[in-house]
Amino acid sequence: MADYLKVVYDEKSHPYTNYPEQLVSYLFQSFQMKPGMKFLEPGCGRGDFLLNFQKLGLDCYGVDLSLEAKTFLAKSKIPVEICNADKDRLPFDDDTFDIIYNKSFLEHLREPDHFLKEARRILKPGGLILCLVPDWESNYKIYFDDFTHRTPFTKVSLNDIFKICDFSNINVYIFRQLPIVWKYPILNYFCAMISPFIPVRTKNKFFRWSRELMLVGSAYKETKV
Repeated sequence: MADYLKVVYDEKSHPYTNYPEQLVSYLFQSFQMKPGMKFLEPGCGRGDFLLNFQKLGLDCYGVDLSLEAKTFLAKSKIPVEICNADKDRLPFDDDTFDIIYNKSFLEHLREPDHFLKEARRILKPGGLILCLVPDWESNYKIYFDDFTHRTPFTKVSLNDIFKICDFSNINVYIFRQLPIVWKYPILNYFCAMISPFIPVRTKNKFFRWSRELMLVGSAYKETKV
């Protein structure tokens, strides 16, 4: 069977850009991350995000289903463990990480609650889990263009799965993948106005990301009393 990184995330369909660097900078500041924090990305893939978090001083680790992930990150010396997060125990001790981050990962799991329970186990008390997933309500027409999508999420269901898996201080919000709206939030209103008129599967990223929204879900492992 062909490797998913070679098929779904090949360089032709997903070319390298400076977007990961921009998003990492935004998240680093928004969630008050600090250099030296121990950081894990399940579903790290080519390592686009891990490499940029490493540049900001985080102590980075990766997990992926594909052996190719190790190849992509070999030069960076970021350790990558190979496991199936849908069913395997994550290969780390309890209370290991300050932050667990994933983007466009949770929706690929058949058993996302299994992964989240494992994530909670390996987070330190007070540790943060940060999940970015496509918003089903704005993506449903093209959601299963990606054959590997398994579990759709809405703002309600992402909030609920965090609760079910015993996380606290949960926050889920709508997010546009447009760096210009992070700087000028008022532009969200413009994007919302034009989104109903944008063709499905448009190639223009500004128009596409005006219509196709993400969810950002953050939650914490309770501090031990």
